[in-house]
Amino acid sequence: MSAAALESETTASPSGMTAVGVETVGMTKIFGPLVALDDVSIKVRPGTLHALLGENGAGKSTLVKCMMGFYQPTRGQLMVDGHEVSCRNPRDAMKLKLGMVYQHFTLVPSLTAAENLVVSRTDCPAVIDWKTETARLEAFLETMPFRVPLKTPVSGLSAGEKQKLEILKQLYLDRRFLILDEPTSVLTPGEADEILGMLRGLTDAGRLTILMISHKFREVTAYADEVSVLRRGQYVGGGKVGELSVDAMARMMIGDTKIRERAARTPFTDPPTVLELTALHASDDEGLPAIAAIDLKVKAGEIVGIAGVSGNGQSELVEVLSGQRDLDDGRIFVRGEAFEPKREAMDRFKVFSLQEEPLRNAAVPRMSVAENMAFRTFDKPPIASAGGFLSPKPMKKIARELIARYRVKTPSPDTPIENLSGGNVQRAVLARELSGDVDVLVVANPCFGLDFASVSEIRTQIMEQRNRGAAVLLVSEDLDEILELADRVAVMSEGRITYVAPIGETDRQTIGHAMAGGHH
Repeated sequence: MSAAALESETTASPSGMTAVGVETVGMTKIFGPLVALDDVSIKVRPGTLHALLGENGAGKSTLVKCMMGFYQPTRGQLMVDGHEVSCRNPRDAMKLKLGMVYQHFTLVPSLTAAENLVVSRTDCPAVIDWKTETARLEAFLETMPFRVPLKTPVSGLSAGEKQKLEILKQLYLDRRFLILDEPTSVLTPGEADEILGMLRGLTDAGRLTILMISHKFREVTAYADEVSVLRRGQYVGGGKVGELSVDAMARMMIGDTKIRERAARTPFTDPPTVLELTALHASDDEGLPAIAAIDLKVKAGEIVGIAGVSGNGQSELVEVLSGQRDLDDGRIFVRGEAFEPKREAMDRFKVFSLQEEPLRNAAVPRMSVAENMAFRTFDKPPIASAGGFLSPKPMKKIARELIARYRVKTPSPDTPIENLSGGNVQRAVLARELSGDVDVLVVANPCFGLDFASVSEIRTQIMEQRNRGAAVLLVSEDLDEILELADRVAVMSEGRITYVAPIGETDRQTIGHAMAGGHH
């Protein structure tokens, strides 16, 4: 190592704090009529892990985009280490040693980890001397609390390794302040703990300051030093994590929105099996096995939650059950009768399925809210007349009742459904699916990307169906959702169900272990 290299090595030692502190002062961002950020001042002290909480649309991403130079604030200042700075674009942010790790990976899948690191440098040479670069990378990794295999193409890394590589890339580029946007959304609980623990080590050592956008209270209380909460574009509170209860944080996030209390569980004595899956096999779009030997029973008045990290066959299972993917083998029974998920059978057996991203899968974007809500019943009276034509009057009347009952915010029943917010599309589709008599309900990630009030509303609806005696299969990547709603949990890993237990007889660690591929 040259003297200069040694010199820079020693200055970066824990005793010399390299982490930078960042502060926003009165940050305001206005887009036309929308005030996305309203006079937000937060202070992230150097060498701390600071959590930024708030529901969707609270202004978190607008704030960090202003910090990173993607947006110019309408008013307000950015301070780095106590000095006012101007950050006109992401290049300025880099010079200030600010970096960001996004929810979606930005790595090049076909390149190795080493290649991804070297090509990300602004001073990347046109001809790369790999021998020197690899030696330098090895030396750099020696100083890091975690490693990734350098020679493996990124496409061959696990989600946890990709997330580590994204973070290593930022450290390799000498960023001293890192913004992490929901860094654990694609990780198992075990991977999440490992990575957050390592990051916490870097902040404790004074090498890094972290601002983490999160919605997982468990991670905030376990790893963050301080927290700031945004609601509707405003800073509404915060403080030291040890001095705030989870309830207090949740209340700051939600404000005074009244959340309907969760319906109590109706107990059922000796309920019959309603949905039975036996030895289901199906392939993915490439013809490779996606689900294998799936056996599962769901009783009347029971919610079975299917947990698992994204991409372990859950979406293919839901597609099979909703008639969008063919079975290679196996049978589905409803109340002991063979069931094929075609429209007529779904009607006759009262089977309803609610797909992820309802606007793409379960709604016709350009049709009106009323028309979308009538999908289920458009060929039955009172909507269909004898001649088989749709009669708009009863259709609108039914839609109005449903809109009121499910609190769908829409200017009118005639508004195209694509103009509604995500939560309202979801409520509209749900209203349609649950307005009839339901025996079997299959729901996939029903609350993905929705605000608190919609989440609570939708979970209450699911619970009410269970209490009416429906058999509910809830597929969700949000473990908290499963722990809150399910009576039993089943974990999917690599296309198989590897673990099943009543919710009262298991815990987050055990489920997390099964999600990570640990067998019991």
